[in-house]
Amino acid sequence: MQTAADAGDAAARLAAVPAGHRVALVDPRFVGHVHALRLGLTDPRFPAAAVPGALTAQPEARGALMRALRRATAAVGAGAPVAGPDADADAAPEDRTVPGRIAVALEAEGTAVKRPELGSLTAAVPTDAGARAAAESARDQVDDEAVRLRSAVKAHDGFFTTYGISPYSRYIARWCARRGLTPNQVTTASLITALIAAGAAATGTRGGYVAAGILLLVSFVLDCTDGQLARYSLQYSTMGAWLDATFDRAKEYAYYAGLAIGAVRGGDDVWTLALGAMVLQACRHVVDFSFNEANHDAVANTSPTAALSDKLDSVGWTVWARRMIVLPIGERWAMIAVLTALTTPRVVFYALLVGCSLAACYTTAGRLLRSLTRKARRTDRAARALADLADSGPLAQGVAAVAPGLRGGFTAPVVALLGTLVMIGAALFIPYGSWLTVAAAAVYALLSGLAVARPLKGALDWLVPPFFRAGEYVTILVLAARSDVPHAVPAAFGLVSAVAYHHYDTVYRIRGGTGAPPQWLVRTIGGHEGRTALVAVLAAVLTHTSGFTTALTALAAAVALVVLVESIRFWVSSSAPAVHDEGELA
Repeated sequence: MQTAADAGDAAARLAAVPAGHRVALVDPRFVGHVHALRLGLTDPRFPAAAVPGALTAQPEARGALMRALRRATAAVGAGAPVAGPDADADAAPEDRTVPGRIAVALEAEGTAVKRPELGSLTAAVPTDAGARAAAESARDQVDDEAVRLRSAVKAHDGFFTTYGISPYSRYIARWCARRGLTPNQVTTASLITALIAAGAAATGTRGGYVAAGILLLVSFVLDCTDGQLARYSLQYSTMGAWLDATFDRAKEYAYYAGLAIGAVRGGDDVWTLALGAMVLQACRHVVDFSFNEANHDAVANTSPTAALSDKLDSVGWTVWARRMIVLPIGERWAMIAVLTALTTPRVVFYALLVGCSLAACYTTAGRLLRSLTRKARRTDRAARALADLADSGPLAQGVAAVAPGLRGGFTAPVVALLGTLVMIGAALFIPYGSWLTVAAAAVYALLSGLAVARPLKGALDWLVPPFFRAGEYVTILVLAARSDVPHAVPAAFGLVSAVAYHHYDTVYRIRGGTGAPPQWLVRTIGGHEGRTALVAVLAAVLTHTSGFTTALTALAAAVALVVLVESIRFWVSSSAPAVHDEGELA
């Protein structure tokens, strides 16, 4: 930290700082909470940020900062405004300090400046003794550590997490912060704990099940703690975004596998139920993701259903009831842990399938009503995001390139649903191993291409990716279950896990604003229609032979290798977004 005599001296001192470093300007008269400065000056997610009397710039905003500071040097001394006449006069009406003026100048030049909500925290630059006394009094009346702890907890969470975990997990987060632990380390500890829980469940003993239930809850506590630690210490990172985005699913699906292995040791094969629970949960998530992306930046976004939802949210008990109905991760993991300890894996999976099915019906019905009653014009960005989430491979892309786009507001989801029903129906009802199933896969690829031949801007076009996910995942599940080949369903579980990782990775890249995975990756792993057709061909060629299990295992390993290598390369690269995922209620 250095003290500058004036704006000119500040410019000279900043120019001497190496270009790759973050810099900050703070008025020496600043009075406020330390956490207010922390919020304004240490969050890595934004190129520039400001609170009254303080401004920070990341390396990418350093050039704009220096230009604005040099222009401001004479103007500040003369009392003239720093920004041009077209600048937003209300951007920081109370902050006439050098940092405040520079922040306005940055915005006038086109550099976004994040101004965090301070709430009860104080950040002020008093100009006289009376104002200073008032600011110091306001600062002393608020415990910024208590505010920091409260703000570490996610604003909107499930009932179990809010009342059963967060009241003490925030203190665990503070304990970790004071000992120099990072969110990534806590996230990794949560994963390791969940994997140990899966191993305990795989023993197939009552003691193992009890230990697994307890360890699963401990893992969830750590899962909450990592996010709270990130918010408490403002440690957001690209690696953290990737770990947080993927480890929740890895933990849950590994636990399903552990339960299935334990059940088999006890004489009860529940692999089909385990894969069914994973498929249902993944399809639930893609419904959420697709709907949110389709309406992320919709123009003229109005809906009577949304207005009713907002009205219900004003009544306290309905908020918690509606959050619990969707069986969010906290309630779901608590249910899994308790049922694991007290019952059998089969009961656990039955409860999951019933509970998640009811939740899926509730949430999907609400989204359908909102979409049908909403008067909105969807953007090119939303259409691009839905096309990326569709995960169309070379077969569907080839059809889309030559086929005329089908007109009609509901044509795309209807065609996608028809293709999905044809594929799943063939897998279910055509004799196993028949080449007619392969013919159905060809029809599925054709209809998939027709569904995405036009931009997905219709009211219900967000249903296209979920239909494709159901078509692919359920087909793999059904063909493996009907094969009567030993270990075919566990192999299918591995394949769906690898593909689902690719789909979740796509979601979080889009959320980070960096776009979907590269097209070469999608083409290499075949797209949803290519993988579905390949599994249908394998079932026809390797009917009732152990080679089907071997082929599914090899396909799962190949997909996992390609998507993991590319995903790791991306998330540790400089182009990855420095964000912290707030997580899905589901």
